[in-house]
Amino acid sequence: MPQTPAVPTAFEPEFIAAMRQLTEELISFHKVLGLQLVSVTPQEAQARMVMKPELVGHFGYNRLHGGAISAALDAMGGVAVMAAIAAKHMDEPVVQRMQRFARLGTIDLRVDFLRQGIGEVFSVQARVLRLGSRVASTRMEFLGEDGTLLTAGAAAYIVS
Repeated sequence: MPQTPAVPTAFEPEFIAAMRQLTEELISFHKVLGLQLVSVTPQEAQARMVMKPELVGHFGYNRLHGGAISAALDAMGGVAVMAAIAAKHMDEPVVQRMQRFARLGTIDLRVDFLRQGIGEVFSVQARVLRLGSRVASTRMEFLGEDGTLLTAGAAAYIVS
């Protein structure tokens, strides 16, 4: 019986650096959101986001705009899918793995706003539920500074 390759538990520093550059610098909208990649593993991606005036949705409460929350969830769902794809191809050089993400795109995004996005620092985490040959499914969470779940998301991404 053929063995399935083991999923790595961590990525090499060069891959982490490339993912950080992609997430924080190369995607301009992520810069607007202020996404900062905290960690990326083959199983999960995490980022932090600091509140800033450009992201206010309700001026009276200094509440984060729902579109910013949705975009952050979608972004981190995509990063988690990239990590899952990369984990399947650890035998390839970092540059070649990064090129595999060229066709990645959001098919569907569901966002459930559970609590108001009020605070100074937020966390976003995403996990891949299934990585198929054409579609990947994810679950994401948007958390307040104290770890309270503010928003939950689910998404599907085209991967081929």
